[in-house]
Formats: sequence, C-alpha cells, structure tokens
Amino acid sequence: MAGPDLPEAKEIAVSLGAVTKVYDNGVTALGPLDLDVKRGEFVSLLGPSGCGKSTALRLIAGLITPTSGVVAVSHDTYETRTDHAIGFVFQEPTLMPWATVRDNVRLPLKLAGMPASEADKRIGEALAQVGLSEFADAYPRELSGGMKMRVSLARALVTNPDILLMDEPFAALDEITRFRLNNDLLELWRKLNMTVIFVTHSVFESVYLSQRVVVMSQRPGRINAELHIDTPEPRVEDFRTSDGYAAYCREVSKALMPSYSGLASA
Repeated sequence: MAGPDLPEAKEIAVSLGAVTKVYDNGVTALGPLDLDVKRGEFVSLLGPSGCGKSTALRLIAGLITPTSGVVAVSHDTYETRTDHAIGFVFQEPTLMPWATVRDNVRLPLKLAGMPASEADKRIGEALAQVGLSEFADAYPRELSGGMKMRVSLARALVTNPDILLMDEPFAALDEITRFRLNNDLLELWRKLNMTVIFVTHSVFESVYLSQRVVVMSQRPGRINAELHIDTPEPRVEDFRTSDGYAAYCREVSKALMPSYSGLASA
C-alpha cells in the first residue's frame, strides 16, 4: 500500500498557491511556491540552506504570514482531532530545563486550558507513543539528544494533530539514533494517520521516509522537482540496503544538483 488507508486520502490537507515571503530586511525567502499535500501523505522538502524550507513550514503553521499568495490548511473532521490541527517539531527540542518531561509535554495543553485530568491522560498516551513512559519525571539534563527530541515529538503529538510539521528534527543526532527515530516516526505516521511535512538536508533521509520528495531551488525557494518514492509499505531496514533505495537516492541527488549550482560563487 502507498500509505495509511484513509477515506479522505485524496483530499488536500495543505495547499500553497503562488506563495511568496519577503522579510522586513528585503530578503525574498520564498516563491512563488505552489504545493499541494494530500491528507495522510508523507512529504519531504529538500534543498540547500536558506532556500525557504523552514519558511514554508512556518507559513503552513500560521506562525508568519505570506507576502502574497494563499496558504490553505484543511482541518481533519475526525472526532479525535477536534482541538489542534497542526503539530510542529523544531530542529532544537526547545525544552524547559526546569520542568520534567511530563510538564514539558503538558505545556500546549496547559496553554489551551485543558483540565488536568484530561491532560494527564493525553500526556501518558503521548509519552507511550514515543517510548518515554518511564522517563516522565526526568529532567532534560538527564536525557540524551535522541530522548530530548522524543520529548519534543510527544509535545507535538499530545494535541492530537492531523498535520505534523517537522523542521530538520534529527539533523544534530548521530546516525544510529537518527535511523532509529526515522523508523519510529514512520510507525507513528502509519498508526496515527497523520499528514507529515518533513524538512531535511539529507537525500538518504528524504528517500527513506517519504512518499514524495519535493526538491527546492536556492533562494527564493521554488519547486525544482517532485519525485514519488513508490515502494511497498511498511518500509523496514532492508529498504535502506536495497537496489531500489540506492536508485531513488541517485535520482533525488540528480534532481537536487541544479539547486546547488552557483552557490560557490554566490
């Protein structure tokens, strides 16, 4: 199968139409960008530093507004997804050092005014989903880098999002930890039927995780290419060493090359 079997699999979860973003300092960071992401799809945005990948995520999340164009987000109507449509995992875990794992995950529910009894249930479920139930009372200083990122992921999942935005969440981790978290993320995606938009600089990571890799140009970011990764699900470790995986990596690398042309002289 190509991904989670959702009735709405063909509906659009996120749509960016002719979107541009010009910052106050005059830098044109993005666009015009046109991108549609189907509900339940896993899409990676790949491109050079400064090409607007993170800007695109922030526009989708509503953290910033476009200079021109339209950003549309279709909220899920499932009863289990009635409170928060979007979860965001940043490159850095951004945990409160004085708070326990449990209280770090509690933060968005506290800000939303959720009763403690309901919040506690949500927190327990989110920690179980990322394998941190036994560390609920630990502090960030007691955790490894990978565990801190799991806390950040749990904090995003605790709001029951139907769209998960991830901005290079595993970039600073060692390769073994990164591989493990890639596998865990795919398992969560399949289990929770989320739409995931994942920003990465890694060709290998984008191919392993995604149903579709969107290759962006250097700033101002536009779409240079889109490649569909058509492999059987669920993906397992054997895929990393398969001929098909290597072929897709070569194809994505080739598509990425024009994005880097001229950077040396820029």
